[in-house]
Amino acid sequence: MTPATSLPAPATIDELIALVRGTPRLIAVGAGTKPRLSQVADAYARVAMTRLSGITEYEPSEFTITALAGTPLREIVAALAERGQYLPFDPLLVKAGATLGGTVAAGLSGPGRLRYGALRDFIIGVRLVDGEARLLRLGGKVVKNAAGFDLPKFLVGSAGRFGVMAELSFKVFPRPAATRTLRLEAPDAAAKAEILMAASAARWELDALDAAVGEGAVFARLAGPETALEPLARDILQRWRGAVMTPGDASYLWQSVTELSWAHTGGALVKVALTPAAVPAFVAFVQTRGARGWVSAAGNLGLLSLPPAAAVETLEWPALTLRGAGPLWAGPAPRFEIMRAVKTALDAAGRFPGLDD
Repeated sequence: MTPATSLPAPATIDELIALVRGTPRLIAVGAGTKPRLSQVADAYARVAMTRLSGITEYEPSEFTITALAGTPLREIVAALAERGQYLPFDPLLVKAGATLGGTVAAGLSGPGRLRYGALRDFIIGVRLVDGEARLLRLGGKVVKNAAGFDLPKFLVGSAGRFGVMAELSFKVFPRPAATRTLRLEAPDAAAKAEILMAASAARWELDALDAAVGEGAVFARLAGPETALEPLARDILQRWRGAVMTPGDASYLWQSVTELSWAHTGGALVKVALTPAAVPAFVAFVQTRGARGWVSAAGNLGLLSLPPAAAVETLEWPALTLRGAGPLWAGPAPRFEIMRAVKTALDAAGRFPGLDD
């Protein structure tokens, strides 16, 4: 692949519009942390988005933030942290350099999506350059102005097929005062599935509920006032065997999850849509392939990692390949008539790759 530093790299939205207008086939590229999204036919020019960067509007009292698409997530996370706020969907690959636009294009959410929702529940507005090189404003910059047809959500997981995102707006939340993580014993896949389903349906409002495929454990994160966490942890540990993790071990665990450092270096990585009932089958699939896997969001999301020499194969679940060789849509691709209608409305001439490319 051509190094990102040698790609055309607009620094302003006007430059991006001019570049789109003058390029018959193109796809946007962020920091390259999910390279399979932009591996398309050579006929498509790559456009580097990393210079189109910066927070353009932040209203802590309104709990909203707006930034250009190439802004590194770490800048956004740091700015929010200074005001005691955060993105509750726990964006992935922050330290690895992932950009805001690339995260939306991949539709990636971290373990925090369990409690408050995924990335698509927090995006409120987008400025998009479409296939006619028009700059469209979809949604708004504040929650009360984000009414109407919620087109920004179509861009979540769109892999750059509808246009080039130039600027994005999100609602944010106050960061919880304290967290605590429990390691619950789950010796096999059936035990993992039982805990994931029962804990997510219980009266406890868990902040995260994940499971390691290669480890006999489910991890439950609690968040809220410090005084509320100890009795809550005690209540959960009366239901299942386990222990409270030390702050250091918990921090290491969740950083490993959000930075995907548990995955193979240089190998393929696939995002898999699951249900809690499908967890045992996913675990068996991972183990029989000599792969690695992680289950997140109480069993509604799986991540599959393959060693460098292994190719992604067709899966029985809807899946998106983020890294490595193999089909972009590694399982049944979600296709609805409205998606094709939106593609036609925004990119009738096919300036961007097709939905199935």
